[in-house]
Amino acid sequence: MFKTGCPYGTHRVLEPKGALPQGAWKIDNTMEIYDNEILVDVDVLNIDAASFTQIRRAAGDDREKIAAVMLDIVAKRGKHHNPVTGSGGMFIGRVAQIGPALQDETDLKVGDKIASLVSLSLTPLHIERIKKIHLEKDQVVIEGQAVLFASGLYAVLPPDLPERLALAVLDVAGAPAQTARLVHPGDTVLVVGGGGKSGLLCLYEAKKRAGVTGRVIGIGSGANSCTRMRETGLAGTVLQVSATDPLAVLKAVEEATGGRLADLTINCVNVPGTEMASILATKEGGTIYFFSMATSFTAAALGAEGVGKDVRMLIGNGYAKGHAQIALQVLRESKVLRELFERLYA
Repeated sequence: MFKTGCPYGTHRVLEPKGALPQGAWKIDNTMEIYDNEILVDVDVLNIDAASFTQIRRAAGDDREKIAAVMLDIVAKRGKHHNPVTGSGGMFIGRVAQIGPALQDETDLKVGDKIASLVSLSLTPLHIERIKKIHLEKDQVVIEGQAVLFASGLYAVLPPDLPERLALAVLDVAGAPAQTARLVHPGDTVLVVGGGGKSGLLCLYEAKKRAGVTGRVIGIGSGANSCTRMRETGLAGTVLQVSATDPLAVLKAVEEATGGRLADLTINCVNVPGTEMASILATKEGGTIYFFSMATSFTAAALGAEGVGKDVRMLIGNGYAKGHAQIALQVLRESKVLRELFERLYA
């Protein structure tokens, strides 16, 4: 007999009572599903870039220590919700069971290969064992299970793209989709962290939407990041400067734009302390989209006030209608990006 669950998963919350699963400290990760849940046999976790970077640094890139940290997080919290960054990631796996209340509400079938489009920071997760850790891909191969709530978003993996490539792209699908919404023809668009996974997808959409009258500028702190941007040809201007140095970024963007600055800045950096660089590089009345989960929204709000900058700042909602389709379509349209992503993430 199946128990009835809340569509938002509040029935799984252990601490504190009354919270939603994402904000909860601890949730129930027993894998006996409720009537409106989906049980998935998980193959791969794609850990959020900010979270994986933090764990790698704390573990000194030691795979055994990384595995121990991840297992400890899940054991304590019932989900992979990094207590330092507050972020999670997503998974791919095969549908193992569908609750009876959902069977007439979904086109899914047992055995379908899916990617979750909701964060691991709210997903009940049980890890039996960690089989392999891909340090450069933020991906962890596991034997385990996860539960999707009735409100949980997912995508059936497309047949024309390798699974791990699709997973890597879907993990950041909100970024290119929101970029597509925000960029207008003729805009000067600045992508901070443009050489990373989400940054490259944003560069593509920015160039596509800004058009021939627009301009796209990419910022990267390292030589490899800047090389990737130049290889793709998606950024008309590539600047190598640390986004944690706001005055250096301001100077570089002023020189690149003749003092006009950016109409729209998209922050995709996976390290903290980049809020003020984004704010200073954006013109009065411009817009900043903070996709990075390393963002301190307190620092952004008070920092903009402190320098007297009137800018619109948007929180990086990882969901936008049609975001999975938009992100996957980028790889279908761009041969150079697909080849790069296959080399880096597949």
